[in-house]
Amino acid sequence: MAGLSKSRLIAHLQCPKRLWLQMNKPELTVVDASQQSRMDAGNVVGDIARQLHPGGILIDGGSLSQALKDTEALLAKPKRVPVFEATFNADSVLVRNDLLLPERGGYHLAEVKSSTSVKSYHLQDVAIQAHVAEACGVKVKRISVVHINNQFVYPGNEDYQGLFTTVDVTSQARDLQPEVPGWIKAAQKTLKGKEPRVETGAQCTDPYECPFIGYCHPAADPEAYPVEELPRIGKQADALRAEGYDDIRELPRDRLRNDSHLLVWDSLQKGKPVLRKEVAAAMSTLAWPRYYMDFETISFAAPIWAGTRPYQQVPFQWSCHVESHTGTLRERGWLAEGLEDPRREFVETLLAAIGPRGSVLVWNASFERSRLQEMAVAFPEHAEALQSIINRMVDLLVIARDHYYHPDMRGSWSIKAVLPTVAPELDYSELEVGDGGMAQEAFLELLSPETDPARALQVRAALVEYCGRDTQAMVELAKFFEGRRKASRRSPARSPSPA
Repeated sequence: MAGLSKSRLIAHLQCPKRLWLQMNKPELTVVDASQQSRMDAGNVVGDIARQLHPGGILIDGGSLSQALKDTEALLAKPKRVPVFEATFNADSVLVRNDLLLPERGGYHLAEVKSSTSVKSYHLQDVAIQAHVAEACGVKVKRISVVHINNQFVYPGNEDYQGLFTTVDVTSQARDLQPEVPGWIKAAQKTLKGKEPRVETGAQCTDPYECPFIGYCHPAADPEAYPVEELPRIGKQADALRAEGYDDIRELPRDRLRNDSHLLVWDSLQKGKPVLRKEVAAAMSTLAWPRYYMDFETISFAAPIWAGTRPYQQVPFQWSCHVESHTGTLRERGWLAEGLEDPRREFVETLLAAIGPRGSVLVWNASFERSRLQEMAVAFPEHAEALQSIINRMVDLLVIARDHYYHPDMRGSWSIKAVLPTVAPELDYSELEVGDGGMAQEAFLELLSPETDPARALQVRAALVEYCGRDTQAMVELAKFFEGRRKASRRSPARSPSPA
């Protein structure tokens, strides 16, 4: 049987089935973009944390056995230095300490995290590390979690002093340490047995989304409309199921109070899309010209541009379709070039494209509004013009959510759920960049000095096409809401009643 590690024990604490699948059916693992991004961020902040402790030595042996030998030899030397990735194995559990820092009478064990606060599972993490390190003879005097300080403002010049907050969790870790042997025995028992039978639940996404969630949550019956598809239903879904209601179509109308729930229910009962006539009044207030606007942003755990904070959403691209009252349509756009801070050029090019009058249409206004407010603080000379855009902003998402539903939207009003029900010819799946996460990955590729010029041109074209597709989608949806276009032909909605 394969040995355990800290990460495997943490996986078992989240869900025994997760560990069993990880060890026995690793081919079922699916790591999405957000999980990969989190891992990448952890690697970056780990490197920076080491740089803040000069004179330290990284244990980077080519094999596990070599790393164990190198750690033992280094700790045996009379002159103690910071040790990075110190490697220990005891009780059949392998751990690697991010930072093992000398202090009077022993060592300070510190775990570096890319989060902005201490989480409960971080305490389990360091309790396991301390248990194994002390079993190998290390005198651990203090235990800490080192996390990102989200109030840090990067001054530039690779100066990351202040990026981290160190939280002493010695007491909490010590309280958990007596439980570690039990955790080890339970994990070993799980691995000796057959695949555990575990009901899906909160552990599937807490503290992380499980990489086996697709295996444990098979695709839903396409002919069913589970009550969980009601928007913002939350825990009420459990109550409805307890009452015997599994499918939205089974619910009595008077059981629903939320207007969005009634809209979904009405569409499913009819087995076809519903566009409420009140949408005409909502659209009639929109002034001309109309600016259909969308942003793409990127964030870093460790900022790369002076004046920005950890995880600050920095805009690197905008797209805008401009429609006149005569129906004339023009597409404008901008995408950052080079490695410089893109914010000023983002603001100046956007203000040059959006005139002082007319409605500014977006999908999910809170995002664009927040970015413009941040830009107004960063560039006060443009604050008045940016506030003008904010004041004229109209959220098409709200109009859609209040007035339109198609059974194929499956409880979502994201633009990628709504658009195929109206204009399926504008298909995102055909694009090289098909969503916001992919856009961030593409921009990172542009920032990399290893990207050759030909590939960079290809990536830029893909980003321009993707962001432009978002604003083109809003144009077509606005036309549909106003009756200026009919929904394109597509497969018919499913049965209006449950089997």
